[in-house]
Amino acid sequence: KLSPSVLDYHHFLPMFFDGVREPCEPHNTIAVQGCYDLIAAGPAKCVKIIPQMIIPIKAALDTRDAKVMSSMLKILQFFITSDSGVAPVLVMYSRQLLPMFNQFKNWNVSTGDGIEYSQAKRTNVGDLVNETLQLLEVKGGPNAYAQIKNMIPTYDTCS
Repeated sequence: KLSPSVLDYHHFLPMFFDGVREPCEPHNTIAVQGCYDLIAAGPAKCVKIIPQMIIPIKAALDTRDAKVMSSMLKILQFFITSDSGVAPVLVMYSRQLLPMFNQFKNWNVSTGDGIEYSQAKRTNVGDLVNETLQLLEVKGGPNAYAQIKNMIPTYDTCS
């Protein structure tokens, strides 16, 4: 067994991020766990690779599959909270990512007076998008709110 810190992040992290959109098990589970393990082992190494991960992130969000999208949004939230340098770099790529966020910001299930269990399981895509946007705003630096508001006009500040 190898420690995740000795792996080539430039090769493996984008590959794991791309594997998140794989619908088959166990491939999806391995990719998601690989993302979490690599981010936890070396968040500072991951910041340098963000430009290579924009396309896999965008591709996963473009699948419009709730399971894939919720997995990617949870990974992004973990990534943003892992290191203080992640959110400002992601904000720089807001032109590529935020249009996808705008499409799914209000993507919630309307059950009438039924019970929606996705909120308890944290799989509600609309809620995860809003949480991710709030994390980007808080940790993304002084221009983060302006960038988010520019791409998502209906976004309200979290502060």
